[in-house]
Amino acid sequence: MANVTIYTTPSCVYCKMAKEFFKENKIEYSEKDIAEDDSAKEEMVEKTGQMGVPVIMVDDESVIGFDKERLSELLSIS
Repeated sequence: MANVTIYTTPSCVYCKMAKEFFKENKIEYSEKDIAEDDSAKEEMVEKTGQMGVPVIMVDDESVIGFDKERLSELLSIS
């Protein structure tokens, strides 16, 4: 099973869509709220070089934005 982390903010609509996608597909994930956690924000910027959310890490692969097709591919969801 892949290690999935999503970097979010409370007002991010695409973050909510991504979390719903994970729930529907029974994908376990950890969530880091960059609005509340400065170290998570720094970690996200270090990994991706940008500030937009959601950033979804699937193992060592980063997906910027809610890219359903790419996530399905990385998580072997058909």
